[in-house]
Amino acid sequence: MVRFISVLIAVLLLGYILFAFFFFPEREQDMICHDLEVIVKDSLDKHFVNEQDILSLLKRVELNPIDKPMSAVNTDQIETELLKNQMISNVEAYKTPSGKIKLEVKQKIPILRILGTQGSYYVDNQGSIMPVSARYVAYVPVVSGYVEKELAMTDLYKFALFLQKNDFWNNQIEQVYVHPNKDIELIPRVGNHRIVLGSFDGFEEKLDNLQLFYKQTIPKMGWEKYSIINLKYKNQIVCTKK
Repeated sequence: MVRFISVLIAVLLLGYILFAFFFFPEREQDMICHDLEVIVKDSLDKHFVNEQDILSLLKRVELNPIDKPMSAVNTDQIETELLKNQMISNVEAYKTPSGKIKLEVKQKIPILRILGTQGSYYVDNQGSIMPVSARYVAYVPVVSGYVEKELAMTDLYKFALFLQKNDFWNNQIEQVYVHPNKDIELIPRVGNHRIVLGSFDGFEEKLDNLQLFYKQTIPKMGWEKYSIINLKYKNQIVCTKK
């Protein structure tokens, strides 16, 4: 009985697919788009774009599909135009047999906030630039100082990915400062000291050494003993007392 039902469902599904394949293209010529459904994914966590933003953009470039023949709606063009918005990482636009256009929009995920000499912006998890939003602030590590976009999209991007994967340092590092000579300084959440990283060369090993230093020395000396912890010299930790 179960096998019979499974076979019956498979036959019905195949029949529907064949029907849609042969029948829908013919009807599409006459069908009018009556609805546009916009789904912005992760909209509860991030608020960079919303349904109204999408509708406004489509109207501005004259791609609003409502009341147009389905055959005249170019979903590829809709996707291309929406992807020009620097807040959007991915768009899927498709037609339904009932005469509806569905849009599934995925927002970018910021991992760094840059406050540099070339303006204020985010770096997302793909290493690209995205603008700040007037309606939403992402709580991510802040980088300030003499930050060029090339540095933001390369070494700082790799550093931010490292922080995301490392719970300890993701919780400990609050800010990053770039000096004019390109030395990197880290501002921790815990402890009244500054961490001089130097360059990003070998930064994972430098931070591993510092974490070991925290475990061995801080319980004895306390968090307030040092004003500067310098990691820029290979396999050395140079501390400046207050």
